[in-house]
Amino acid sequence: MWKQHIVGAVIATFIIAAGISINPYFAAGSDEHHWGFKRAKNGEQAEAGAQLDQLLDQYGAIYKGKPDKKIAYLTFDNGYENGFTESILDTLKKENVPATFFLTGHYLDSASDLVKRMVEDGHIIGNHSYGHPNMARLSPDGMRAEWRKFDGKLRELTGIDRTTYARPPEGSFNAKLLEVGNAEGYRHIFWSVAFKDWMKDERRGADYAYNALMEQLHPGAVILMHTVAQDNAEALPMFIAEAKKQGYTFLSLDDLVLEYEDFPVALQSPAPSL
Repeated sequence: MWKQHIVGAVIATFIIAAGISINPYFAAGSDEHHWGFKRAKNGEQAEAGAQLDQLLDQYGAIYKGKPDKKIAYLTFDNGYENGFTESILDTLKKENVPATFFLTGHYLDSASDLVKRMVEDGHIIGNHSYGHPNMARLSPDGMRAEWRKFDGKLRELTGIDRTTYARPPEGSFNAKLLEVGNAEGYRHIFWSVAFKDWMKDERRGADYAYNALMEQLHPGAVILMHTVAQDNAEALPMFIAEAKKQGYTFLSLDDLVLEYEDFPVALQSPAPSL
C-alpha cells in the first residue's frame, strides 16, 4: 500500500508559500459558497463553472485532476462510524488502492481502531474539522481552532504530526477559509463525483451506488463517498474492478497535488514532518 503523506512537508510548504503569494488584487471576501458542479457525463469532466474555478485557482484548491489521464482519486468523508468502514478498508487493501479519509474529531474518538488501521494500511487522513461546523461562518481564529484541535487529537492517536488536506463540512466555504487554510499549511480538496449517500438508514442497493459512480466517472475524478452507506461498501469492489477494466488507475491525493503542481518525480520521497 501507499506510504502515509510521502510528500507532506513539501506540499505543506508549498501551500504556505502559495497563501503568501496570492494575487493581491483578489479580495478575500466573506461570501459563503456551497460546493456544487455540473456532473460528469459520458466520460467528460465535471465543471464547477468559471467563478468557482477562479476562486479555487487563486488558493490552490483542487476538485479534479488532468483531463487527459484516466486517473481517479478515492476520498471518503467519515463523521461517525456505521459499521461499513472495515469492509471498505478490506476492499482497498485487496485491490491495492489508496484513499484519503476526511475525518472529524468525533470519529477520532469513537472509531480510533479504524483510524489506526487507515494509517497502517497507508491511507491519508484528511482534516474535516473537529466539530463539523459551517467553517465559512467562523472567524479566522475559529477556523484555526477547528483544524488544530483535530490535528492535536490525531497526533495523540497516531503519531502523525499534522494533516495537509482539508475539506469543509457540507462543502460550505468562502475565500477567507481558503486564505486562512493556506496560511496554516492546508490545501482544500473538494470533489468532482458525488451522489446522495449520506443517509445511514436509507438503503437503495449496491447497484444504485455502482451506477452513480460509473455514470460520473471521468479522467481526473476526485470521488467523494460516505462510509456510513452500506450501498457504498457493497458497490466499491465492483466499481474498482470495472474502472480498472476501463483503463483507470487509482492514485492518492499526494499524486494529484504533485501532478497539479508539476513537481519532479525526485520529490516523491519521504519527507520530515513539519
